[in-house]
Amino acid sequence: MSTSPTRSHDTRRRLALATAALLGLAAAAPVLAQDSWPSKPIRIVVPFAAGGTSDVLARTLGAQLQTALKQTVIIDNKAGAGGVIGADSVAKSPADGYTILLGTIATHAINPALLPKMPYNAAKDFAPVMLLGSISNVLLVGPDQPFKSVKDVIAAAKAKPGSLSFASAGQGTSQHMSGETFKLLAGVDISHVPYKGSAPAIQDVMGGQVPMSFETALVALPQVKAGKVRALAVTSAKRTQVLPDVPTLQEAGVAGFDVASWQALWMPAGTPPAIVGKLNAELQKIIAQPETKARMDGLGLEYTPNTPEQFAEFQRAEQAKWAKIVKDGNVKAE
Repeated sequence: MSTSPTRSHDTRRRLALATAALLGLAAAAPVLAQDSWPSKPIRIVVPFAAGGTSDVLARTLGAQLQTALKQTVIIDNKAGAGGVIGADSVAKSPADGYTILLGTIATHAINPALLPKMPYNAAKDFAPVMLLGSISNVLLVGPDQPFKSVKDVIAAAKAKPGSLSFASAGQGTSQHMSGETFKLLAGVDISHVPYKGSAPAIQDVMGGQVPMSFETALVALPQVKAGKVRALAVTSAKRTQVLPDVPTLQEAGVAGFDVASWQALWMPAGTPPAIVGKLNAELQKIIAQPETKARMDGLGLEYTPNTPEQFAEFQRAEQAKWAKIVKDGNVKAE
């Protein structure tokens, strides 16, 4: 039985119209996603224990987001393995805009460079949302140590290679990697003594069990003010607002030194760009509010407005930097 030319033409026309309609729906999907988002509670995963800087920051921003978006925001602490467990849970979550990771330099730059195996790809499994801020680390020495400057430390380390050691808050932390960067750029041989957190590390520096440490400016500040430790230099390229009178390591003669711990937000890869953009825009407005800015200043975070694209570029640069430092310094996970 033959098909008439008219019927064949009608069939092709209907198929063309249906295809056009589907393409139109696909093109409209990002707009629809943005307009309807959020329509259910949002979860912010913090890959560290409650009470730390990441947790406080997540709760501060979460409360403001809840008001701005008129939707419940839940803070979910998933600590373990230096942030890897929580970050991996977000990487494997649906890319629907309802799961956010508040991660750090550790989850997305240091761990990928340092650990031989990672359950997620930091460069491919996440959609960058925004950089929330950075905080410098500080080179601290105990009150009874003879070192009055960075040059004193370098001279002592070179006079007796391997005789000095530095404490850190743990393997793979920005404090640890500040020390590894110092070893590499200053050309010294000093040993790493990892602790389980900042508190015991700085306690042993104050007590003289370890001569020095690298610690975040926020943790160091009260001990510096109390005279329990001396701050010789900060690790960032610019002086920090927390300790404005302390020179940078670059100013102290260690050329090229620029290390800062940072906090940021990601969503799972594949999250509609319209949702990522809307979240970024809402957070820009929230952080600009005096109350939020004051809280972030209190955490020692220095913030510069940024887009998802700018943050993605920053992340790529950080990943490349830490991969090079780990390789050049032959740093191994202990």
